[in-house]
Amino acid sequence: MTDRQQHLDELFLRLRTATSPLEIEALQQGIWQLWLEVDDPALNKAMETGMRALSAGDYGQAIADFTCLIEQLPDYAEGWNKRATAYYLRGEYRASLHDIAQTLRREPRHFGALSGKANMQRMVGDQRGALRTLRRLGRLCPHLPGLQEQLRDVQDNLDESGI
Repeated sequence: MTDRQQHLDELFLRLRTATSPLEIEALQQGIWQLWLEVDDPALNKAMETGMRALSAGDYGQAIADFTCLIEQLPDYAEGWNKRATAYYLRGEYRASLHDIAQTLRREPRHFGALSGKANMQRMVGDQRGALRTLRRLGRLCPHLPGLQEQLRDVQDNLDESGI
């Protein structure tokens, strides 16, 4: 096991028991930092370029940058996740969900991908799917701010619809 993987595992273990919103946020930031790291300077540059394009609202360029990154490093979960984000922001939900699935295959604990997936499931009316995804997110971080309200909202929608 690499040092990075061991550090990630430790952060996720702490995230599961964290109750303070500030502590949860700090742990998530630490995890994001590790997820964003790549051992190749050229690939780090591709990630930075894609992130800049994403921030500037140039989703087509961001998708192209992240696609290049994915082609060079197909097992890199964060490349898939960032492209999923770009697709989502461009309104291409099917492509975003595909990339989220790829992200979760590579990093099943990816709380950002799970949160995005639950959001899209709710948007398209897949309340059961959203409930499953939110419960999965809850196993990673039971005290995530806003999670209990989201779970209640989805459960209420299911109860109201009789599903």
